[in-house]
Amino acid sequence: MERTASGPPSRTGPRLVLLAFTQLIIALDYNIVYVALPDITRTLGFTAASAQWVVSAYAVGLGGLLLFGGRAVDRLGARRMFMLGLVLYGAASLVGGLAPTAGALVAARAVQGAGGALLTPATLALIYRGFAEGPERNRALGAWGMAGSAGLAAGSLLGGVLTNYWGWEWVFFVNLPLAVGAAVAALRLLAADPPRTSGLGGFDLPGAVLATAGSVLLVFGLASAPEHGWTSLRAAGALAAGVALMGVLLAVESRTRDPLIPLRLLRNRSLVTTMVVIAMFQGTLGGGYYVLTSYLQPVLGYSVLEAGLSFLPLTVVCMAAAVRLAPAMLGRWGVRTTLSIGMFGAAAGIAVLVAGMPSGGGFWTLVPGSVLWGTFGGVAFVSLFVSAGAGTAPHEQGVASGLATTAKEVGGAMGLAVFVALATTGLRAAPAASDVLDGLHTAGWVAAAVTAAGGFIALALKIPAANTAPREESDSAILEEVTP
Repeated sequence: MERTASGPPSRTGPRLVLLAFTQLIIALDYNIVYVALPDITRTLGFTAASAQWVVSAYAVGLGGLLLFGGRAVDRLGARRMFMLGLVLYGAASLVGGLAPTAGALVAARAVQGAGGALLTPATLALIYRGFAEGPERNRALGAWGMAGSAGLAAGSLLGGVLTNYWGWEWVFFVNLPLAVGAAVAALRLLAADPPRTSGLGGFDLPGAVLATAGSVLLVFGLASAPEHGWTSLRAAGALAAGVALMGVLLAVESRTRDPLIPLRLLRNRSLVTTMVVIAMFQGTLGGGYYVLTSYLQPVLGYSVLEAGLSFLPLTVVCMAAAVRLAPAMLGRWGVRTTLSIGMFGAAAGIAVLVAGMPSGGGFWTLVPGSVLWGTFGGVAFVSLFVSAGAGTAPHEQGVASGLATTAKEVGGAMGLAVFVALATTGLRAAPAASDVLDGLHTAGWVAAAVTAAGGFIALALKIPAANTAPREESDSAILEEVTP
């Protein structure tokens, strides 16, 4: 249990409520934007392909800075980064709601992502450090996952209500009072960060620059592909440059005394496998949301409010599964089996959902697949973050969560790019509903197959002993093992 520098243990209940509420804010913003996209596109002059930048700009800021944010949490303090993240998030939300042009909105979304890049690893590090590995942490992460699912549910519904009655601007304005409330509560509930024996002078600035630039270029290239093509200079060039910078980063980190990314973490089989599976999970989650949104609005002609309500079965059962089913399954069967079951079940749910998307379908044909996908998706989500923190030393929980969440965001950007391409390839300027539906079916079946493949990869998990300290090895020796 976490202690303050000069006092008794802090109360874990209110602290967990605050951390879960912060995850709700982040998840709320993720889903609230999807429902408002058609109105944002019409108002600010986005094209059908470029509208994805309202989502992807957030992913660029978040994915590009997560590695930096994770290490900043470890070096500068989880509470400090938590507060700074909330300030950035709230300020960018206000600017986004006031944005007069498409470019201004995209820039605000990127800054929102930067705030999330500090908030996410700070929140996870506070959970990993404040709750003992095992049943206690599983329950805490279950509550955290439930809050994320609640944010998705509230985002779907609230996005429809706000856009329908007040305008799309309010899907951004609503974040401001939430962020301010969380910041005020954090001042009272989060213990002060311990004093640091070394300041910014020991921070790996070259590694931070390389990791940020490389991650930004990778996500930017992936997000550009649907609009400009995979072989375009904008997409292919950014991807090639991002891969090159990541290679340079590995070389630099192997020779740095206090690296941004300790390469010994790449010997943690659980963390590396988790990074692969979480990228696949998030890629198909984003792709699945795109498919479902595109089916409800362009194909069925639902209003934004009707589309928001249609997401409720998926997200409500996901909440229940995260807080009740996932901790029970983890305690009974362990992380590897639970995660595999979650991924296979989510794949089946996506498949049933796609099968329930005929041209003359409606809400009730989507309910069975939504319930199945939501149930096992909630189990998989909690299991992934239990796995990410397993066996990692407390002083490296920030960077471990940053690595896992970076993989999540890069996977999400890749999934959105791939599934948008699959769904829209060959469509005319004004396609018929049947043509749109064919593309959505193709994207949905591929998403189900990729999710199932993630279930097989999860079987390779090997969870280390709790609180295992990292072995003192040369990072250059580890680099030789993990690179061709």
